[in-house]
Amino acid sequence: MVLTTRQRRPLPSDPSSSSSESYSKVDKQGRSEEGQDKGLRWFLPLFALGMLRYMSATSNIIHDCDEVFNYWEPLHFLLYQSGFQTWEYSSQFSLRSYLYIVLHELVGRPASWFFSDEKVRVFYAVRLFLGLLSVIADAVLVVALSRKYGKRIASYALAMLCLTSGCFFASTSFLPSSFSMYALSLSSGLFLLEKPALAVAVAATGVILGWPFSILAFLPVTYYSLAKKFKRTFLAGSVTSILLLALSVLVDYYYYRRWTSSVLNLLIYNIVGGGESHLYGTEGPLFYLRNGFNNFNFCFVLALLFLVILPITRKKYTPDLLIVVSPLYIWLGFMSLQPHKEERFLYPIYPLVCVAAAAVIENFPDLFRDKHNPHDNSWIVMTAKILRPVTLSLILCASHARTFSLINGYAAPLEVYKILEHHDEAGKGSVLCVGSEWHRYPSSFFVPDYVSEVRWIDDGFRGLLPLPFNSTLGGTAAAPPYFNDKNKASDEQYIRDLDVCTFLVELHLNRPYLYRGSDLGTWEPIAAFPYLDREFSPPLYRSFFIPYLWQQKNSFGLYKLFKRIPK
Repeated sequence: MVLTTRQRRPLPSDPSSSSSESYSKVDKQGRSEEGQDKGLRWFLPLFALGMLRYMSATSNIIHDCDEVFNYWEPLHFLLYQSGFQTWEYSSQFSLRSYLYIVLHELVGRPASWFFSDEKVRVFYAVRLFLGLLSVIADAVLVVALSRKYGKRIASYALAMLCLTSGCFFASTSFLPSSFSMYALSLSSGLFLLEKPALAVAVAATGVILGWPFSILAFLPVTYYSLAKKFKRTFLAGSVTSILLLALSVLVDYYYYRRWTSSVLNLLIYNIVGGGESHLYGTEGPLFYLRNGFNNFNFCFVLALLFLVILPITRKKYTPDLLIVVSPLYIWLGFMSLQPHKEERFLYPIYPLVCVAAAAVIENFPDLFRDKHNPHDNSWIVMTAKILRPVTLSLILCASHARTFSLINGYAAPLEVYKILEHHDEAGKGSVLCVGSEWHRYPSSFFVPDYVSEVRWIDDGFRGLLPLPFNSTLGGTAAAPPYFNDKNKASDEQYIRDLDVCTFLVELHLNRPYLYRGSDLGTWEPIAAFPYLDREFSPPLYRSFFIPYLWQQKNSFGLYKLFKRIPK
């Protein structure tokens, strides 16, 4: 007779039972998967970001002349064999890598074939490509936040990534700092998705292909990714870095016609050589705090408070989210110590501002909830819950007001140069002359082919200006003698005979002096667009669009295009 024994099924409440432990783990996993199901899917982030990045690509102004002369102009030269060259692209200095330009040529070249007679469309095609990179990177970050921390924080971050002025403008700017921003956003998302090898590979791409100095912002994610899976992560980062550095050297050799590394040259110039960035202006230590508030308003303030709420939320956000957000403080502190400051230098950490602020907003109720009662629904906790959408709405409204003010106040240069294509009756060989407005030149993509030259007029600026790429001296391989790294004006940068000018661009402000375009016997105005006069407009009204008051309180000049009257 076979005896069978009945084993007692352990009670779920038995803490010593291994079955109980197994049940607990399965239960937690089930709840985790259920939470993921309720999280944000890919469609909403891709759709929302895609729509806003398209709007940015088509309406964004150019915020920095460095974007034009160091990136749009070399790209124009590669596509059309004409454009302005800066001293950084002289083969004597070789501070800028053509690999970054070639990446955008992959889009610009087919666009130039398709839009053979419309260079402006090529300009916007490249911008749409930049917007696409931003959409992919930010969507990964949002989905990663949703899967790890829930739908609410991801939704808040998504709203601010879409609509805050800083992200709206930086996302489609043709700048290495914007490329590093894409990489930091994507790398952070991959880190939260538990893909450390890919996170480090993307980080290496952002540093080498984008901006070498952004390595400081990638250090936290890189360090902790290596700590998680050292061998595979180290291999991914090393291989990516070696391949990109080798490719950069090869591409630079092709264009500069000498063996050099622009990545190394840039580091040597700014670090080992002491740097000469102070030649291009210095700012005080509070510059980035003011700039951050202008571009993110209360979102920036909340982001800085992330560390303040960490003692309350550390169980939820440490270590991973703290690692992701930490470059915000590291980068902000480091850059504030540098004498030369520019708005674009802060671009890499812009998405992290949104993430940190989203975390603070989500945890408003936890700041007032009794820690021993997680279900506390007292009136103050309920009020804090109501404050979450109110605060987010305030941030988004202020951001829209900032974006609207900049686009409407400073879009005149882009619009004025577009008028040139309607005046081709001037004929081949026309010359466009620009005086003190050289730094608002929107690039040669806006200058039609019948204009053979764009020349600068001496209006008292004593710094070194860009000059056209010289094909006689070797084009991209040239080392023109008129370039220097001391920001000293060259004798060749200004036009001497103003009678050769066919067109003239000037900004007419309400100032007590005459402009060249005031001579109506010589010049005929053919286009004029309002331009916000920053000096005579109150800071509040010029920074944020307030209906009715924006037009009334601010002062405006006229951005004008003139055509010479035939004698």
